[in-house]
Amino acid sequence: MRKILAQLGAISLLTYGVFAYAGGHLMSVTGSDQDVSGGTVTASEVKSEVNGWLVVHKTEDGMKPGPVVGYSPLKHGVNTDVVAILTEPVQSGEKLMLMLHGEEGGTKTGIFEYTLGAKEDGPIKKDGKLIMAIVTAQ
Repeated sequence: MRKILAQLGAISLLTYGVFAYAGGHLMSVTGSDQDVSGGTVTASEVKSEVNGWLVVHKTEDGMKPGPVVGYSPLKHGVNTDVVAILTEPVQSGEKLMLMLHGEEGGTKTGIFEYTLGAKEDGPIKKDGKLIMAIVTAQ
């Protein structure tokens, strides 16, 4: 079973995002290239072991997370069609990193407190890897 999950994870990494197997549950972010001219970006599915956030970072070819340009709350479990409102314009061809963040470390539950590099409501990692997907704005 783990071998099959590892193979599926490798295939998914090439097409959609990073999957992490943790505590018997699969955490993942799935998305695809999309039109963002309406001021939103959508992750088709986010699986999380905790309540948290889908956070949208701008990124470039180096695939490092850049500034936060949107976010949306998530519940523990499977979340489908998660829409984040973009807080600044995103041009066609720009890459966006859709990333799973937790709710821990902040001072207010239900209020997104993360800023780039902060620990509040920070990224969830498994084995040192971010749980995310890269999409291209159309």
